Parts: sequence; C-alpha cells; structure tokens
Amino acid sequence: MRRNKKERQGSLLETINENPFITDEDLAEKFTVSVQTIRLDRLELSIPELRERIKHVAEKKLENEVKALPIDEVIGEIIDIDLDKSAISILEVTREHVFKRNQIARGHHLFAQANSLAVAVINDELALTAKANIRFTRQVKENERVVAKARVKSLEQAKGRTLVEVDSFVGNELVFSGEFEMFRSNKKE
Repeated sequence: MRRNKKERQGSLLETINENPFITDEDLAEKFTVSVQTIRLDRLELSIPELRERIKHVAEKKLENEVKALPIDEVIGEIIDIDLDKSAISILEVTREHVFKRNQIARGHHLFAQANSLAVAVINDELALTAKANIRFTRQVKENERVVAKARVKSLEQAKGRTLVEVDSFVGNELVFSGEFEMFRSNKKE
C-alpha cells in the first residue's frame, strides 16, 4: 500500500531516527518508491546523506575517548562507544578486503573489526585479547556494510578480565559472532 507524501516523509524521518545507518536503497525498498524519491524526501526534510549521518552520530557519541588503543588503529569506524558497556563500528567491505576470485571478504578482516572493537570498549590503558571464541555465520561480499556491536557481558576488574560479546551484521543478518576474554590492567580509575 503506497502512502501519500506527507505520511511517507513522517515514516521516513522515524525510520532514520531509529536507524541512522539505513541506506537510501533500503529506504526505497521499504517504502516501495524510487531511490530518487527518497533522496528528494531527505532533501525536503533536511536529512543528510548516510555518510553525513554516520559522521554526526560519531561526533555526538565519541565524547568518551578510547583508551586502550589509538582510534585510528580500530578496524572499521567507531560510531558509538560507552566505555566498559557497549560500542558499535562500521566496516565498508571494499576490493582490498576480499578474495579476487570470488569477492568474498577475508575472515581476518571481520575478526579484526570485532577484536579491535572489543579492545576499544575497555576503559583501561591496557587491553589485550586473552582468548576468543568466534563463529562466522555467513559469507560477506564486496560492497556490503558490516555493523559490529560489542557488549560487555562481565567485568572482573579484580581479576583483570572482561568478557566482551561482539555480533556483526550485514543489514539484519548475523554474519559473525564472537566472545572475547580481554585482559586488562588492575589500575583503578
């Protein structure tokens, strides 16, 4: 069922507020309109394109500073972080990340994104991966966007260990999951 322009734009605004990382193509499919219609709607509503939305969210959310490694050493782009609680990063899979013969992403890139996010979420100067239990659930292809979400499951500062769970998605489909046992120093903040 097609909606009128006003209803569509209201729903579009709601959808982007819920998921600022949704693409124009996904929005066009959701609202059964052309990508150009979505772009015109965004323009009328003063909603920036995806890259600008991602930058805005990152600037707003990165008030806490990553301590365990320099931000430029994180694989993917951190767009949200709450130290010792949760973090989100995005990795755009490009030609450099895939095998030439089949355009499937090399697994070490997905692992690196998840592992570096697990390190980054630790609120400590020192964070190292002590153990990882990982599972790849689907192949990732060139030009797909991988959104990794880290969540601190347990924090045992006295033992110097933190358990971090990372799930990576393409759209709503789980492509990688991992549980990382992180070593951290015993320094009190």
